[in-house]
Amino acid sequence: MINQIPGIKHTDTNNFFLMAGPCAIEGEEMALKIAERIVNITDRLGIPFIFKGSYRKANRSRVDSFTGIGDEKALKILAKVGNEFGIPTVTDIHESNEAAMAACYVDVLQIPAFLCRQTDLLVAAAKTGKFINIKKGQFLSASSMSFAVEKVRDSGNSQVILTDRGNTFGYQDLIVDFRGIPEMRSFDVPVVMDCTHSLQQPNQPNGVTGGKPGLIETIAKAAIAVGADGLFIETHPDPLNAKSDGANMLHLDSLEQLLEKLLRIRQAL
Repeated sequence: MINQIPGIKHTDTNNFFLMAGPCAIEGEEMALKIAERIVNITDRLGIPFIFKGSYRKANRSRVDSFTGIGDEKALKILAKVGNEFGIPTVTDIHESNEAAMAACYVDVLQIPAFLCRQTDLLVAAAKTGKFINIKKGQFLSASSMSFAVEKVRDSGNSQVILTDRGNTFGYQDLIVDFRGIPEMRSFDVPVVMDCTHSLQQPNQPNGVTGGKPGLIETIAKAAIAVGADGLFIETHPDPLNAKSDGANMLHLDSLEQLLEKLLRIRQAL
């Protein structure tokens, strides 16, 4: 089913696909630079690639946190990335009135984890006819996501992807239950593992989310081993100075070597 997304390359059904890019669109030059680098890597390795970038960050701990460069400006950058490299793009939406707007610029609409139960949002996204990537809430079991899938399908859209991003563990940590991947795959949808957000350490005293990027490879390897259809990886050429979620992003220079290792795992299955 993932091969039906406009612009998706490499239809080898035995391979996993990749959603990757910066947490937020910080500017055109950086977005194009990151996209070009990932396209070169994924083309060489034969990995289907969807460029990821949030046009606005609505869920922030502090009011002075970076939220974006302007909705229309960021969405136009996403559209330019897709057109220039011939690849599909994905971005988050936060309210039902954003669905039709964002659908004019991207190929996949993403429902943030905290909003995966919002019926109006899911229905509005479904009615655009786009692929809908629903992130599993940190507070939900994998089995509970069947209802989110049903909401989209009952709204006339069968193009659903589910993404696991871990479960709340105490107040300031997350943990991944890898049993959820095969369980969600049983809903007959592609299942993705978010290898970066699952390593967040939210609710830090300074109001800035922390993370454990050194474990991205561990999460990715385990996800491929248990049958994930795709991986979600936020990556940046300078994570320490990224404007959003730098604490849990993968350095762009580390992406190629990681994907090479993951391909070897996939080929061994």
